[in-house]
Amino acid sequence: MSSTPRSPQEIFQSLVHAGTLTRNAEALAELFTEDGVLEAPLVPAGAAFPRRMEGREQIRTAMAAYYERQTKDGGAPNAEKSGYVLHLTDDPEVFIVEIDAVFDGDEDGGDGDRSVSLVQIFRIRDGRIARLRDYFAPDQVS
Repeated sequence: MSSTPRSPQEIFQSLVHAGTLTRNAEALAELFTEDGVLEAPLVPAGAAFPRRMEGREQIRTAMAAYYERQTKDGGAPNAEKSGYVLHLTDDPEVFIVEIDAVFDGDEDGGDGDRSVSLVQIFRIRDGRIARLRDYFAPDQVS
């Protein structure tokens, strides 16, 4: 990490790029502290998307496996139609993002655009994500 602290905006944009846009588990894991936690509390145990990952290595391994299993996701993310609001808190290590993501419809003329709304709560330490709680409807992930 650079000596200049990264802003919440930069951290969030890096997460979107590494995860949603490029599905790069290595880059995603590197955004976390060595002991970082990524959890999706609304996802039931045993679902395709991992409910809880502890430590950079487990995040890397679990997300690589998840990305590998995803064969069809209903379309690519559409940055122009998607939006988010980033909320700073009184705690400089915590910020919250409300996201409305839009995925383009299938190229085969499928069901059209698909929208997913979610909330992410970030806790940052030394410019990396120490904890990310990702709240989304479990049926929105394949």
